Amino acid sequence: MNISKHEQRVLHELALGGEIRYERLSNGKIHEVTCITRDGHVLTDCTLNVFQRLLKRRFIRSKKGNPYQASKLGIKSVRAQLNQR
Repeated sequence: MNISKHEQRVLHELALGGEIRYERLSNGKIHEVTCITRDGHVLTDCTLNVFQRLLKRRFIRSKKGNPYQASKLGIKSVRAQLNQR
């Protein structure tokens, strides 16, 4: 599956235990996202556009209003990187 570099970076961090926190407008739409790594750092590659593409492809999920995390499909789709081996 074709996944851009930015999507790969975000999915990789999510697969390692990161999460995407979000803020909603009064009408319920998500207008701001922040990707937090498991170490507590902010990943700048995670933009609203990247978030929407990952959500559309079902690579990320949220349960009961919690921050978004990688789904099983998202973990399968991410390529192995050196620090993951």
